[in-house]
Formats: sequence, structure tokens, C-alpha cells
Amino acid sequence: MTNLNETHDPALSSWVESANSADTDFPIQNLPFGVFRRAGTTEALRGGVAIGDQILDLAAVRTARAIRSTAAANALRAASGASLNALMAMGPDAWSALRLALSRALRAGSPTQAKLGGALVAQREAEMAMPASIGDFTDFYTSIHHATAVGRLFRPDNPLLPNYKWVPIAYHGRASSIGTSGQRFARPKGQILPAGANTPVYQACKRLDYELELGAFVGVGNALGTSVPMDKAEQHLFGLVLLNDWSARDIQAWEYQPLGPFLAKSFATTISPWIVTMEALRPYRAAWTRPDGDPQPLPHLDSPDNRAQGAIDIALEVWIESERMRGEHSGPSLLSRSNFRDSYWTWAQMLAHHTSNGCNLATGDLFGSGTQSGPRPEEGGALLELSKGGKEPVTLANGETRSFVEDGDTITFRAACMAPGRARIGFGACAGTVMPAL
Repeated sequence: MTNLNETHDPALSSWVESANSADTDFPIQNLPFGVFRRAGTTEALRGGVAIGDQILDLAAVRTARAIRSTAAANALRAASGASLNALMAMGPDAWSALRLALSRALRAGSPTQAKLGGALVAQREAEMAMPASIGDFTDFYTSIHHATAVGRLFRPDNPLLPNYKWVPIAYHGRASSIGTSGQRFARPKGQILPAGANTPVYQACKRLDYELELGAFVGVGNALGTSVPMDKAEQHLFGLVLLNDWSARDIQAWEYQPLGPFLAKSFATTISPWIVTMEALRPYRAAWTRPDGDPQPLPHLDSPDNRAQGAIDIALEVWIESERMRGEHSGPSLLSRSNFRDSYWTWAQMLAHHTSNGCNLATGDLFGSGTQSGPRPEEGGALLELSKGGKEPVTLANGETRSFVEDGDTITFRAACMAPGRARIGFGACAGTVMPAL
């Protein structure tokens, strides 16, 4: 993993004043990539970079000829279109070259400020689109705290299955129903086996849940029949987003055996629109360890670099806003906090294992981390955990209670990396709203 460089300098400031605020998600040390156009227009979608409360229009940067470096200019061309796939396919050297050039162009006192003043669009005036064309979606199950808590609900004497500590568990999800923050979807229907019944019924889900996850976009793929070793795995990852793997718990309970989730997961998945690059996250890497007594990973899932800095310190939050809260203008209610640093498996291990059988990943493929829960009960990353399977409803700030997500509820995820002496690297919002069943 490459060392920190000048783009990570916490002393950097920007001529975009809002990027210098201590509580912004998007300081100059971040520079996440997305795809946008002005809301209410038929403008072409194009790549952009979040800076403070603004978006730097990459197509306008290219028109202004504000980037002189050949490597960065080539990457800028690839990032200016309606998806980021072309940029993502270019690899880490190109990503880093463009990020460095944009950092220099946006710094306070930059001689390119005059050229780029007209290349800014306020985020409040923008419509965000999917940042990449997603060919395949694999959802992992990397939080041992979530796996244990959920397992305990159904198997009190044997909550964690024996393979969990040896292999990164995953299933293949549905890519076509993934949407960006602001996604609204109808409560799903499916087959459900009522308690005590012998015959299932087809009806609207009654136990709808969210799952607090991170997502990782594959940048450079690998050829069919090849595998990616641990020491090269993160070179294939472009960056991270927040991800809500919405789940119909009652549908899932009936259909998931023996092959796993199907209709209980395929109706909607929501991601945040800004991809925070792996490079921007480097100051927040941490040592990855296994608890005493747990098995050490097999050789294809181990490396010195992964042990030294495979974990990432990302603070996560879940908020809920009900229809009543919106009517009362009381604001959303915090449901839980957790941290990705507690993940049992790392991104490198996920990618290395995914390709270990010769599976070919492609540019734009998306990984989900699985629900990220912490070691304490209040750090559950899903209502299934927080409400103990619906037996102990959660009381919200305005007195309402929730066992599962109700119609009209908006669930919002937020995340940020924070440390003394470092810039705050945020992810923006990942919000989705549940509508009544059709």
C-alpha cells in the first residue's frame, strides 16, 4: 500500500470556501467522484468531484484545459462521461494522477482558480446518478458481531456457523435494482409462512429491515481463470460508498434455505452517490487482527500488509425519519452507531477470496460488506438486532416505536473518518424511503 502523499496534508485548504469547514464531508483531502447533472434539466450526465457544498464539473474542467499533466488529462477525459467505468478501468496510477491534479487545482492560491470558477455547480442544485454501470453485485457477511447476534436469535446454542471464521461468506445479489441516495421503492411482496401455519401466503412484507453496509467498487478486473493475490487485491478497488441492503426478513425466512436470499433482497439496494477513493482513506488505515483463540486465515487470505493496515477506521451512523417526524418538523432520530474497523474480514480478503477460484471480476462490479454491527447491543446495524427480532421495539426520539421499517420511513446512513490532526473524510448521505406496497 502506497504511503501518504501531498494530497493527504491536513494543512491544505481550498479556494472553495465551504470545503474548509471543519464539519464538511468533502474537504480538499477527500475529492470523491460521482456522476451528476443540474436538477430539472436534460443536460448530459457527466463526472464530477465533490468539494465542500459544490461539485467540480469534470467536463467543464476539461473544456477549460486546466489540467496539463498528460496522465491526469487522459484520466480526466475518462472521468468526464456519463459513468466512471472508463476511469475505473485505468488503474491506480491514473486515479492518483487525476486526484493529485485536481487537488493542486483546487488549493487556495492555485493559478487555475480563474479558469475553474465557472466549473462549479452547487450540490443542492444537482441531480445525482449512478456513478458507474454495475455488472454484478456480491454481498458479503463480514461482521462477526452481526452474524453472532442474528444467529443467536435463531440458534441460541450455536449462533455462529463453523465456516464463518475460515471463509468470507457472500451471496450474489441483483444489480439492476441498485439505486442512489433518494431511492423510493414500494414495500415488497412475496411468499411468507405465518407462525404456526403449514401453507405459505403471498402478501406484503411485514418485517422490512435495513442493513448498514459499505460498498466497494471494483476498478480493474481480472481475467477468467486467474486469481488476485492478497498483496495486489486493493489495487483492483477504486473506492467505497455507503450501501443499504434492504431486507424483507419474513420473506427471507421462508425462501432462503437451501440456496440463500432471493426475493427478500432483490427489490432494492441503495448506495450513496459519491465514491470515496481508496487513496483518500489511507490516513485512516489500521492494523487488522484476529481475536485470541480464533483461527488464523488460510494463506490465500493473509499478507503482512493486510495485517499491518487492512482495517479502516470509518464511523457509521443510522438515522430514521418517519412521516410523523416530517409532519412535526422534529428531524430524524438516531438508531445506532458502529465502526467498520470491527469488520472480521477486510476488503483485500474479500476480493482475493472472490477470485481465488478463477472468478473474473469486471470494472464496475460492486461488493457489499455485509451489515456492520459493533460488539455492543446498541451498535446493531439492523432493526432485527436492535429490536431482538421484533420482541423489544426501539423507542425513537419522538416517542414512536419501531420493530421493523414502516411505510413512509426514510432510513439514512452517514459515515466519516475522523482523527485528531487529520481532515474529516465523509461519505455524504445514503437515504431511502419505503412506500406502501403496490
